[in-house]
Amino acid sequence: MSKIVITGIGAISPGGIGADGLWDAATAGRSLPEGDVAVSPDISDLLTIKESRRLDKFARFGLLAAREAVAHAGVDFEELDRERCGAVVGTGIGGFETIDDGMEILRTKGERMVPATSVPMLMPNAAIAAVTKDFGIWGPGHCVVSACASGNHSIGEAKRMIEHGDADLVVAGSAETANRPLATSAFRAMGAMTSKGVSRPFDAERDGFVMGEGAGMLILESEEHAAKRGARVLCELAGYGASNDAFHLVQPDPNGRGAISAMSKALKEAGVDPSDIDYINAHGTSTPYNDLSETKAVKQVFGEKPPPLSSTKSLVGHMMGASGSVEAVVCVKSILENRAHPTVNLNTPDPECDLDYIAEGVREFEINTVLSNSFGFGGHNACLVFKSV
Repeated sequence: MSKIVITGIGAISPGGIGADGLWDAATAGRSLPEGDVAVSPDISDLLTIKESRRLDKFARFGLLAAREAVAHAGVDFEELDRERCGAVVGTGIGGFETIDDGMEILRTKGERMVPATSVPMLMPNAAIAAVTKDFGIWGPGHCVVSACASGNHSIGEAKRMIEHGDADLVVAGSAETANRPLATSAFRAMGAMTSKGVSRPFDAERDGFVMGEGAGMLILESEEHAAKRGARVLCELAGYGASNDAFHLVQPDPNGRGAISAMSKALKEAGVDPSDIDYINAHGTSTPYNDLSETKAVKQVFGEKPPPLSSTKSLVGHMMGASGSVEAVVCVKSILENRAHPTVNLNTPDPECDLDYIAEGVREFEINTVLSNSFGFGGHNACLVFKSV
């Protein structure tokens, strides 16, 4: 079976505009400004007036990240068989900006003032609709909605699309902009967001996540297709594993059963042993339950001395459905540069979270194989394995 390779990456995050902005912020090891919400830079100058008015913010982010990834990969869809090009773009919620604003308009101005564009803007598949329309992608495509696992699920399902012969090239990733009053109020009511204003994964004083926003997009191709068009291959997407906890709507299985299953499946598909993994990009949300459960699961898969791991969310916040795809961009950069970013704000070790979380700063070492974890509300788990080429 042909290898599935990555030929382009793009991102929007609180770290900056573009994949390089994200990576520079991550490797600088800068902590987020204190508070429980982290925003991405203004992108209004990068879009037309029509795009800004007719696309929800999450779709605008997804479109810009996709444009960067396509440009980075050197893709010209007019030169390709568009029926053989696909897209999988996920989200955790969808058009929250439109939902939040629409409810306020309905409450204060009445039904007749609700915009006619509300439905196509708020629907979760608005981002993939924007991406496929922008590039004229005629092949298969769908939207994945699996909470915080949406990004990894989208990338993994894009891999399956190519492997099953449905497409030669797929734009894959996810987008989320849930930094709106309804969403933040709901997450605060759950106790999921930090009350101390600091994201500190695996720290003894962690008390919840900082909500971020953004998008991450990758270009996946069969190795043959990439070679035929002379594309530069960044790395291989070698493994994908998915599972369900079937335990609780929002709490992970305390013993990590589902996480263990997803990691193990991804490693098996990639044809690698646990000892072959050089670095793990952790889900690492800064919540008491998740960080402990993930630590236990990693130990079960890798033994008492797993490879080093770190949490991107400590640096750019928890981007919900966009997290996995943004972290996939980080994984690709880690392989290309043989560097892993730190987990910041890990100042008070938790005796039960006792792995090597790269707390001291950027670490340079040979990184050939990376595991990326994403675990979402509802008990949905998705893991990816990236390999150097």
